[in-house]
Amino acid sequence: MNGALNKVPVTIVTGFLGAGKTTLIRHVLENVRGRRLALIVNEFGDVGVDAEILRSCGAESCPDENIVELANGCLCCTVADDFVPTIEALLAHEKRPDHIVVETSGLALPKPLVKAFDWPDLRARVTVDGVIAVVDGPAVAEGRFANDPAAVQRQRAADASIEHENPLEEVYEDQLLCADLVILNKADLLQDAKIHSLSAEINAAAPRAKIVVTQLGKIEPNILLGLGAAAEDDLAQRPSRHDPDEAHDHDDFDTFVVDVSAQKDPGTFVERLKSIAADHDILRMKGFIEVAGRPMRLLVQGVGARFSHHFDRSWRADEPRAGRLVVIGQKGIDRGAITAALAR
Repeated sequence: MNGALNKVPVTIVTGFLGAGKTTLIRHVLENVRGRRLALIVNEFGDVGVDAEILRSCGAESCPDENIVELANGCLCCTVADDFVPTIEALLAHEKRPDHIVVETSGLALPKPLVKAFDWPDLRARVTVDGVIAVVDGPAVAEGRFANDPAAVQRQRAADASIEHENPLEEVYEDQLLCADLVILNKADLLQDAKIHSLSAEINAAAPRAKIVVTQLGKIEPNILLGLGAAAEDDLAQRPSRHDPDEAHDHDDFDTFVVDVSAQKDPGTFVERLKSIAADHDILRMKGFIEVAGRPMRLLVQGVGARFSHHFDRSWRADEPRAGRLVVIGQKGIDRGAITAALAR
């Protein structure tokens, strides 16, 4: 029998902060049939919001014990210490998963993860079925990322006042270059002409990747799973701006957690969050909030000044009814002012 048939396929899901990775994966969990999944969730920050969102869907395809949260650092920097042992532990389960999905943090470079599957200890047992890059369509359209990184690099080289590169651009480019499938998400917030132009720009930057346009991360699981890319075998076709050493620095970002008191009205609170995010140029806010008099917790997620919120489940009897938000921004973000604004 072909040895590849015995390997457990692994799908790596990358994407910038708030692009919709967790929503996409949750949709897959709720709609996949006949396969036992395992998830590795790499959080940025010390509150496991993404892992908790995925657990709350209650999908039979992926029980709680098959969801592993790694919050000790970006996986692309801790491959040997965290990622490989986690994969090995999942493979050792009595009920070995049929497919493993890895949700990276927004800052992760995918290529170091793919290279890990070329290690002899893993190569014989697992294969990278595909690398997925989830793109926040409106964020790219608004100019938060470079659509043509090479052109931006030429502009930087010509401007002596610029002393360093924007790491967001580097991460975005590396995720596209490593991808087998690009999910252009949040298409409902874009005009058709903009969707076409963004698709063309992505195709020019990463011509080997297929592009799928989605709303709310809704995609047929069979499109996402079962690509059969064996990405570990074609690393040379997945260039990185960080070759050959693939070192990168996360010191350009600050992340912290703010405790939030119970709120009376979700709508009013979210409007305040939008104002705070705009005033302080916050990249990402996400967390759970207590609403006075309501038995359910409020899930809040924001990208820039765009926010969504809904009650995701009831508070459990064994957990504190406490609101907490993870805040992520560029280095130098005013933590004190943001904390004070959230406390009002």
